[in-house]
Amino acid sequence: MFKKRKNNEREIVEGCVRNERKSQELLYREHFDTMMRMCMRYTNDRDKAMEIVNIGFLKVFQKIHTFQFKGSLEGWIRRLVFHCLSDYYRKNSKYLQFMVFEERDQSSLEKAHSNLYAEDILKMVNTLPPATQEVFRLYAIEGFTHLEISKNVGISVGTSKWHLSNARKILKKLIDQNNLRQYAG
Repeated sequence: MFKKRKNNEREIVEGCVRNERKSQELLYREHFDTMMRMCMRYTNDRDKAMEIVNIGFLKVFQKIHTFQFKGSLEGWIRRLVFHCLSDYYRKNSKYLQFMVFEERDQSSLEKAHSNLYAEDILKMVNTLPPATQEVFRLYAIEGFTHLEISKNVGISVGTSKWHLSNARKILKKLIDQNNLRQYAG
């Protein structure tokens, strides 16, 4: 929607901290498209996605003074907007609809929506081995990339991808088992 301009991130962030409208506009324009695409992955309603993105940017501007340039600015913004997205679904739906699964997992996820509450799926996530759980949460819930995870956790990108794949396999199996219990009971 907006054209991206590459500006000095530090200057933009410092301007936002000083509540300068021009800096806020630059930050918004540079990251709007990415955040909008992320929100559209979880909702097909452009108006809802726009509302979530705008609430997310409001939080970004309220918390910009806490950004310490440790990691990417886009990743930090993505986490705040994603939290707004998950808050939106938590308030407006009793089912978990915001977790990242691959297309091959879609049939299990669709069944899970009809049978599982968010708390049930989060309990399943809590049963994952600790390292696998950490990678899954960072990637699927908080929106980190594998490169960011590898740097933050001290593992290789390949290991991060393996843990994510392992988490998906385990969760798919747990969801399928839960669905079998639901249909048998």
